[in-house]
Amino acid sequence: MTAARALDELVRTASPRRPGASRPAHDAIVLDDLAKTYADGTEAVKGITLRVAAGEAYGILGPNGAGKSTTIGMLGTLVKPTGGRAVVAGFDVAVKPTEVRRRIGFAMQQTGVDEFATASELMVLQGRLQGLAKRAAMGRAAVLLRVMELEHMSGRRLAALSGGTRRRVDLAASLMHLPPILFLDEPTEGMDPRSRAGFWDTLEHLRRDLAMTVVLTTHDMDEGDRLCDRIGIVDGGLLVAEGTPGALKSAIPSQPRRVAPVGPTLEDAYLHYTGRAFAAAGDDGEDERRAA
Repeated sequence: MTAARALDELVRTASPRRPGASRPAHDAIVLDDLAKTYADGTEAVKGITLRVAAGEAYGILGPNGAGKSTTIGMLGTLVKPTGGRAVVAGFDVAVKPTEVRRRIGFAMQQTGVDEFATASELMVLQGRLQGLAKRAAMGRAAVLLRVMELEHMSGRRLAALSGGTRRRVDLAASLMHLPPILFLDEPTEGMDPRSRAGFWDTLEHLRRDLAMTVVLTTHDMDEGDRLCDRIGIVDGGLLVAEGTPGALKSAIPSQPRRVAPVGPTLEDAYLHYTGRAFAAAGDDGEDERRAA
C-alpha cells in the first residue's frame, strides 16, 4: 500500500468525522493575555492574546528564546501559566487540563520516545493511552507507519534509528487518536527533504479532510509559507505581528537584490518585526529549554 492510499484509509477511520468535513465556525484556541514567569523571575511570555479558528493552521515564528515553545507548552498543558487565560477545545488549560489532553496531539521539539521500544510498540501504547482498543491501536499504528513510509522500521528499536526517523515516529504517534487539535514544535527539524515534503502533504490532507486545527512553531520559512493560514511573530514574550504570510510580506518594502528587485520574503518580514537576523534551529533559549 502506498503512503497516499494509507492516508486515505486513515481518513476513512476517523468516524464520526467524515472526509471533506467543513471547517467548524468557532475558535479552537483562545489566548487572553497569557503569561508565564518562572520561579527565578524570567518572564518567558509577557502576555499574548490571539485566536485560532477551528480548522486553521497557525504558525508561531520568533527569535531564539522568544517564548515560542513556552507558549505552545502552555497550550498543551505541559507548562502551567502564571497569568492570563488559555482555552483549548473549549476548556481552560489550567482548570481542566485532562479534558484538553483528550482532544489534542502534541509533538515536542525534543522527541519524547522510549528508546527501548520499537516504533510499533510506542505508537500502540500512545493509542491505548488515548483510549483506543488494542486491536484498533495496532491497526492504526500500521496505517500511520505506512503513511510516514516507516513500515519497514516498525519492529526496530528506536535507539537504533536516526534522529530524523525518530522524529517521524514521534509525529506519527501524535496522530494516533486523530486529534481535532494538533500542536507541533519544530515538526520537521532533522528530516531530509523527501520526508519533510511527505509530512507536509500528510498534514495538508488531514486538515483538508478532517478540519484538523494545527498550531506549529517553526524555523523553516518554506514551512510557514506553505502550511500556515496565519502566522504570529513573537519577540521578547510578546506577539509583535500577526497575519497571513502574504499580508506579512506585503507590508515590507521590496528590496533590490543583485540584478533585479525581488519581492519581500517571509524572512524579510521576520527581520523587519524582530530586528534580528534569522537564526537556524538548534538553540531555543532558556525559556524554550524550560518548556521541554
